[in-house]
Amino acid sequence: MISHDEIAAAIPMPILVAPQAILRQKTRLVRPEDEPMLREALPRMFAAMYQAPGIGLAAPQVGMGLRFAIVDLGEERQRDPLVLINPEIIAESETLVSREEGCLSLPNQYADVVRPQQVRVRYRTVDGTEQEMEADDLLATCIQHEIDHLEGILFVDHLSTLKRNMIMRRLAKEQRQKR
Repeated sequence: MISHDEIAAAIPMPILVAPQAILRQKTRLVRPEDEPMLREALPRMFAAMYQAPGIGLAAPQVGMGLRFAIVDLGEERQRDPLVLINPEIIAESETLVSREEGCLSLPNQYADVVRPQQVRVRYRTVDGTEQEMEADDLLATCIQHEIDHLEGILFVDHLSTLKRNMIMRRLAKEQRQKR
């Protein structure tokens, strides 16, 4: 796993903002030959996510077209980093919940998104172990949000066309004003 010292010493990776093309591309599976690059990127990704601050970050958001994401719902003093390599949702509850979502690639934009309340996800860890885990509530939402990124889907894609267009126009305006 990645140590807190590695993350603290890492230079945060820049987080891409929509409409960057890579955010709309489906990622490819992480292969063994990708491991060195992945191990190098992870501390920098965690540093970027914590600095933002956020609770999840997918590889496309930092310009990498690989199927992995990071999540950490822990507080600053109690970090609980989770790396999901080649994740896939293998089961989801019929119970749906609406939760306000935001995204580091759509800064300052929020909307209620309806998703399954619980999911079961299969993934590989950094050391190569196959894992399965049950997630519910905020963790389930976060995992689904990050896996969407790996499929080229943004949270606004779960909204009506009207709401999505309003958010994307507002984001574009804010980004223009920053320049």
